[in-house]
Amino acid sequence: MANLKEVRTRIASVSSTQQITSAMKMVSAAKFRRAQNAIIGMRPYAAQLGEIVADIDTGDGIHTPYHEVRKLEHVLLVVVTSNKGLCGAFNSNVIKQAQARIEEYRATEPSAQLAMITIGKRGSEFFAKRFGNVVGSYDDLLDNSGFDAVASLADSIMEQFCEKKYDRVELIYNQFKNSLVQILSTEQFLPICQTRPSGRAGQSNNDYIYEPLKEEILREMIPLTLRSQFYRVVLDSLASEHGARMNAMQKATDNATELLKELRLSYNKARQAAITNEIIEIVSGSEALKG
Repeated sequence: MANLKEVRTRIASVSSTQQITSAMKMVSAAKFRRAQNAIIGMRPYAAQLGEIVADIDTGDGIHTPYHEVRKLEHVLLVVVTSNKGLCGAFNSNVIKQAQARIEEYRATEPSAQLAMITIGKRGSEFFAKRFGNVVGSYDDLLDNSGFDAVASLADSIMEQFCEKKYDRVELIYNQFKNSLVQILSTEQFLPICQTRPSGRAGQSNNDYIYEPLKEEILREMIPLTLRSQFYRVVLDSLASEHGARMNAMQKATDNATELLKELRLSYNKARQAAITNEIIEIVSGSEALKG
């Protein structure tokens, strides 16, 4: 059995760790609440934009440069992780998904050249060493996740797609569901997927009145919709990150609490054993003096 000094040292160490994880959980809870409100407020707007664009697109067959489907010669993967760790399997799941997607492209489209943009230091550090074509790392976006900063990156990607530098762009990230569940997602950003409303082809489900022409509206709304989609992905990832970290710190705090119980029990047993040994020595010495 460990001596009393060793057990006391371990109790102090675990107690300090418990205080740290508890404080980190509280910080993550505050950040999570703000991130959750942001993504919940963003989703109806992004969904409505997508519905209007889909209605125009499928109803009249109008196309833009963002709809152009080309032979896959250059593919861009945008991988969204976090800048910090201590959030469970949040980062490792995204990294594994990106690696699986790379292997899938190499198997099905061996002639396609793959490039990658990383958002988040964890993904940037990992792929900088293991993937030879990281064309950009935008880790600061997570610290300054305003719409303008995110939209600037989205515009750059859209421009490169229109210039035919890339033939497909995919987003790999964690989609937020709740504080306990994050849905690992791979989403095609460009070209825009052609959607069909339920019912007959070309039949619109919405009674919209467009002024001026639908084509003019579409050409204005497509870039706005894509920026909103990209911004939603970043907000999804931020909310998922804080939820995952809050959950991980809660589990760490609970584990520290259980370990402290075991250590205190072990300490009491060691202390009791030490006291018993002292009593035995005293009694033995007293009996020896009597003899």
